[in-house]
Amino acid sequence: MGTITTAGTRHDWTLEEIESIYTAPLLELVFQAQQVHREHHRPNEVQGCILLSIKTGGCPEDCAYCSQSAHYHTGLEREELLSVEETLSAARRARAQGATRFCMGAAWRSVPRGAAFDRVLEMVRGVRDLGMEACCTLGMLTDDQAEALAQAGLSAYNHNLDTSPEFYGEIITTRTYQDRLDTLARVRRAGITVCCGGIVGMGEDRAARYGLLQQLAALDPHPESVPVNLLMRVAGTPLGEQAPLDLLELVRTIATARILMPSSMVRLSAGRVSLSEETQALCFLAGANSVFLGDKLLTTPNPGQDADGRLFDRLGLRLTHGPADAGH
Repeated sequence: MGTITTAGTRHDWTLEEIESIYTAPLLELVFQAQQVHREHHRPNEVQGCILLSIKTGGCPEDCAYCSQSAHYHTGLEREELLSVEETLSAARRARAQGATRFCMGAAWRSVPRGAAFDRVLEMVRGVRDLGMEACCTLGMLTDDQAEALAQAGLSAYNHNLDTSPEFYGEIITTRTYQDRLDTLARVRRAGITVCCGGIVGMGEDRAARYGLLQQLAALDPHPESVPVNLLMRVAGTPLGEQAPLDLLELVRTIATARILMPSSMVRLSAGRVSLSEETQALCFLAGANSVFLGDKLLTTPNPGQDADGRLFDRLGLRLTHGPADAGH
């Protein structure tokens, strides 16, 4: 294994180059990722985000990992769209916990028209009025819906690729990979920043992780936010009994993402509740610089405020104050 090449911002990484980075000796990989990280980000700061499920369950998609799919019996109670006041009350609590980005997720295949969408636009305006970044993940959307969200002040739209094109069909059959890329293009055209990442630990091999990272890095510009999720095994879903991932694979994925997309915020997202403090520290060292705060991530557990406070104190990390710049 030679020296990892980290020259500049690129969108044409080959699978061979990505494999060479990902499979480097771990200490070399993390060292190189930390160097890239320090060139582009404050080394001891992480952004705090909070994700609220504003409409829960009953989704017609068949994503094999998801507790909210109507295809599986997970015991999740279906809930209709929250009111604007319920959402903004949660946003105020998030701000009090130190979050600077408030994310709203709805279990829709695609964004509905009419009163429900108007309510979401009001939520976005309300979150921005609180001085926070507003992010939504609502499924597929049209050009005019993307424009309306942009006009309401939406900071970012999350729409994950989940995995590589080759492995995708093993996880989801109700929406194509191209559907996802088309949605991302609409978000970008509307002038909204892109939050796009994937999930590791779904039974994919390393080649699928290389393929996901190649797709993300090929987006031009790179996604401003790249969430790296560790599968949360949910009873009743097809992946509920999936064998646990070697957590150093998560560290390698984060470090490689940091090297391929140097300016992006790399978000240590779902699955953090199953990581030791030492593993989380290694993820931060590998270039993760954002986490989701709060005790719940949509419908799955997340470390609470006390646990995160202790962790950040021990590591000497601090939460970013105020919204990050417009690109993040």
